[in-house]
Amino acid sequence: MGRLVHFEIHVDDMDRAKGFYGEVFGWTFEDWSEFAGMPYMGAVTGGEDKPGINGALMKRQGPAPEPNQPVNGYTCTMGVEDYDAIEAKILKHGGEVALPKYALPGMAWQGYYKDPEGNIFGIHQPDENAK
Repeated sequence: MGRLVHFEIHVDDMDRAKGFYGEVFGWTFEDWSEFAGMPYMGAVTGGEDKPGINGALMKRQGPAPEPNQPVNGYTCTMGVEDYDAIEAKILKHGGEVALPKYALPGMAWQGYYKDPEGNIFGIHQPDENAK
């Protein structure tokens, strides 16, 4: 079975990206640059007591995505407990709305954002009353 076990977010400014994901989602980072042979920060996204995966921030190897370019790859979505509070943090720390909050009726609130590095990601708050 091909279960997803790791993700990588490509960044131009490692400190800016660490600040954004650390402040917005509470991630912590470990320097794995020596192992990877390039600037590479392991991202710990939560404890082992909840489902999820860890990943990394890695130095972008080419140009950043152009505005309005369609996503060419995978988009990661983070589960959150308070959609509106996390959206406020995203915007405060330099993120932008890519696709505004919308209801997945009877299931959740979903939306997509652009981080300060130009990458698209989603946030998802379960809520059976969403409509």
